[in-house]
Amino acid sequence: MKIGIVGTGNISSRHLNEFSSIENVKVEAVCDINENNLKKFLFENKDKNIRGYLSLEEMLEKEKTFDGISNTTPDKFHKKTTLQVLDKGYNIFCEKPLAENYEDAKVMVDAAIKSNKVNMVNFTYRESSAYQKLVEIIKSGRLGKPRHVSACYYQSWLASNKWGEWRNDDKWLWRLSTKHGSNGALGDTGVHIFDFAVNAVGDINQVFTDLKTYYDKGEKINDYILDANDGFNSLVRFKNGAIGTITNTRYATGHANSLILEVFCTEGGLKVELDEERTKWSTLHICEKENINKMSWETITCSKTESNYQNFIKSIKINKSLQPDFKQGAKIQKIIDSCIKSNDKNSWVDINN
Repeated sequence: MKIGIVGTGNISSRHLNEFSSIENVKVEAVCDINENNLKKFLFENKDKNIRGYLSLEEMLEKEKTFDGISNTTPDKFHKKTTLQVLDKGYNIFCEKPLAENYEDAKVMVDAAIKSNKVNMVNFTYRESSAYQKLVEIIKSGRLGKPRHVSACYYQSWLASNKWGEWRNDDKWLWRLSTKHGSNGALGDTGVHIFDFAVNAVGDINQVFTDLKTYYDKGEKINDYILDANDGFNSLVRFKNGAIGTITNTRYATGHANSLILEVFCTEGGLKVELDEERTKWSTLHICEKENINKMSWETITCSKTESNYQNFIKSIKINKSLQPDFKQGAKIQKIIDSCIKSNDKNSWVDINN
């Protein structure tokens, strides 16, 4: 099976490695309008015999045998490049967030439906086997009805040098600048934690969000105006009656990249805590039955599940989009837009209005 990649920035190497690890799948070609990034990518992977192009148009013109294309471009290019790929009749695997706003995401959903092509969004943390088991248990009704949810996404790259010094690296600076297409922590990693919660518990009806930008870290570096939010707190009301808090920060000292989801139901509770090293991705904590009154939690190790990359290849084989698809990506984008509106209005916002 032959795959193409659009964009050769930081995340593209992950896509290359993941697809290359799947049997009978090969990345044939890549493209990028940034010649330096393209040359660096091709040099670092010269043993893989990958063809390179300086535009998506050129790659689509000269390559005719792709089974699917992976879109790893920056957020602001997702819509344009994805529509080009779909227009040429290729299955598409797009990095998150699906788009910069719900209107663009909806256009992408409509185009995917019209093309009748496989479409997926790379919400990475769906790959956790513990998370998938948590979702299965909640949806089975085994623990009764969800009542309270706590979802946190913790990073600390503004307070540590775990991934390098952010002040000196474009790959971090653009995430702090609305001018460069960033919706801050909300748009970058908030999409993950909202997908985490919604996919497990159900749709959100209302949000009340407080976005925070810390200007004492500096207001401008080179061409980057540092005005995008550094974190947020959201109160949420789910359609099924549950309530909760969803939070995200880049100042979580001691956490490189941690996602924590706790769901408390009428007949028990569940918790997953994912870490940077993925050592906890199979670990589910559950409190139910006789353990409820003992305040005792059982730890379950869950069997490894397939990655989003594997599911995209499987989707192509069965000609059916597995989750998370573009519709889910657009649903999360609508929540993100509603969070921004809530912050601006300082009030609750109905998601569907």
